[in-house]
Amino acid sequence: MKLLDNTKEDKNFTFSRTNYILVAVGALILLVGFILLSGGAVENPDDFYPNGDPNQVPEIFNFRRLTLAPIVILFGFAFEIFAILWAPKSNKEEK
Repeated sequence: MKLLDNTKEDKNFTFSRTNYILVAVGALILLVGFILLSGGAVENPDDFYPNGDPNQVPEIFNFRRLTLAPIVILFGFAFEIFAILWAPKSNKEEK
């Protein structure tokens, strides 16, 4: 009487190796987006203004922080969803 039959192993994982690689790429995209979003920590609030002129737009309201970084972050989340939902094409011969 065999209680444990280890001759046939179940190798049907939820995600393939490609899924994990795509998730890692998505995480790197998110990391780049959050790095682009960071910055702006100064001790003196007057240092936010370029050349110390309060009539100019502060440095924290630049294109990189207000436009580019959120677009990169949204693309990173969309890529993560794609990476999770992506399924490899199955071969009909493996049935």
